[in-house]
Amino acid sequence: MTPTPHALEDALFTNSFVAELAGDPSWENEPRQVPGYHYSRVAPTPVANPRLLAWSAEMGAELGLTPPPEQGAATELLAGNRVADSMRPYAARYGGHQFGNWAGQLGDGRAISLGELAGTAGRRWEVQLKGAGPTPYSRRADGRAVLRSSVREFLCSEAMHHLGVPTTRALSLVSTGDAVVRDMFYDGHARPEPGAVVARVAPSFVRFGSFQILLAHGEIDNLRALADYVIRHHYPELGAPSPAGYARWFTEICRRTAVLVAHWQTVGFVHGVLNTDNMSILGLTIDYGPYGWLEPYDPAWTPNTTDFGGRRYAFGQQPRVGLWNLTQLAQALAPLVADPNQDLRPALDTYISTYQATYHARLLAKLGLTSQHPEADHALLAALPAALEAAEADMTLFFRRLSEVVPALLAPEAEVTGWGRELLAAVSYAAPGSAGEAPLLTWLSQYADRLRAEPAAPEAIRAGMLACNPKYVLRNYLAQQAIEAAEAGDLSLLHTLHEVLKKPFAEQPEHDALAARRPAWAATKPGSATLSCSS
Repeated sequence: MTPTPHALEDALFTNSFVAELAGDPSWENEPRQVPGYHYSRVAPTPVANPRLLAWSAEMGAELGLTPPPEQGAATELLAGNRVADSMRPYAARYGGHQFGNWAGQLGDGRAISLGELAGTAGRRWEVQLKGAGPTPYSRRADGRAVLRSSVREFLCSEAMHHLGVPTTRALSLVSTGDAVVRDMFYDGHARPEPGAVVARVAPSFVRFGSFQILLAHGEIDNLRALADYVIRHHYPELGAPSPAGYARWFTEICRRTAVLVAHWQTVGFVHGVLNTDNMSILGLTIDYGPYGWLEPYDPAWTPNTTDFGGRRYAFGQQPRVGLWNLTQLAQALAPLVADPNQDLRPALDTYISTYQATYHARLLAKLGLTSQHPEADHALLAALPAALEAAEADMTLFFRRLSEVVPALLAPEAEVTGWGRELLAAVSYAAPGSAGEAPLLTWLSQYADRLRAEPAAPEAIRAGMLACNPKYVLRNYLAQQAIEAAEAGDLSLLHTLHEVLKKPFAEQPEHDALAARRPAWAATKPGSATLSCSS
């Protein structure tokens, strides 16, 4: 029986992280080092005039919550102006490698966890406010978030969930009524922007860096306690913590991370800042900052201006970076096992094999192919990325248009070259007739020959492809348009995108404009093409 929905202000929070792990006894809310502890207790800092801008009905229903009014007790809680009696708000301590360099203590500098709520399906969810004020981990920052970054996090968290990508979720987006000064590209052009708070939700926000900081300070008892906590609450199927259990646990982390990265690579998502402190111990997409979606297919593309020098986190580098980050986590977990090389090293091979198998299977599905011809398919799939890059093809549009034309392609009289040029005209950012079209036209001819070997009817193949090739993704220029409108007081595009992205595989013809190729003006516009870690 489904529990009766209730208002957020009536919800009962539990606080396992605070109850079971080592807490900093000081409530001093000043930037400082916090050795010896997993978290610091801290209260959100109230804002001037909180107002609810957006609410995830799906996430709210999972938590058994009724939609809150624009202003009122629930919105006060979601902004940090009020703390319920059952909440034990805290900021977590963690470290991490940023762009490959050890950064020492980082921690929740602008995120404050309120506690956990029981979901209607039996799972517990941690609710965290992002942008609710300073914590001991804020360093020189103010702990606030701007509307710009908050809209992006709210929309993309929910969009990724509906795409089927493992992710943290978003519950609400609240404006604060306060201005926040930010320098979007760190180029000396700081300006006041409207502030906002996102309530984001996940079973846990523990990161790879949560363990790294403990090893770095030699806190082995705290390291073991955090590992045991995560296993008890989030990996109970692995049994009681033990040296053998830690090895099984690390293997499962590697497996989940591989599946996650394979999802990113097959929907064209670029995270933009895959530091070890931005890697979830549960294999979820976490920390939506300067992300983007491949439009011209380019393995070297990153939306993050901070990464332009080395392109460490470019699209094509994400599988390798996932492995590198897991290697750092293995080093952090080494004190928990007898022989790290024997107990943990094989899990990294599991990452590689799981990534390869998952990526291959997902790509086959996107192409409407079964695994009947592995040798031919290996060559076909291996040739596709270079062909897409040469043609400057929009990844999302290419796979969606390919899905739509399968019946015509398989017709006896089909003329692949003419059909291929028509498809390229619809999905390529290159000038018509450019030399880069040739590899993709050749590939399309080979693909058509392979597709004819499939036993399923053309319409069945088409339906299967449409079910795994989205029509709608959160392109940066769409997010930027929604941000600019919201800053001017118009929430209509924000709400439209939120609704459309809940059904990314459905046609929704009335919203075709939201599935269009990126317009020329967006290729260089700040926020539409490039962002920074401030985004």
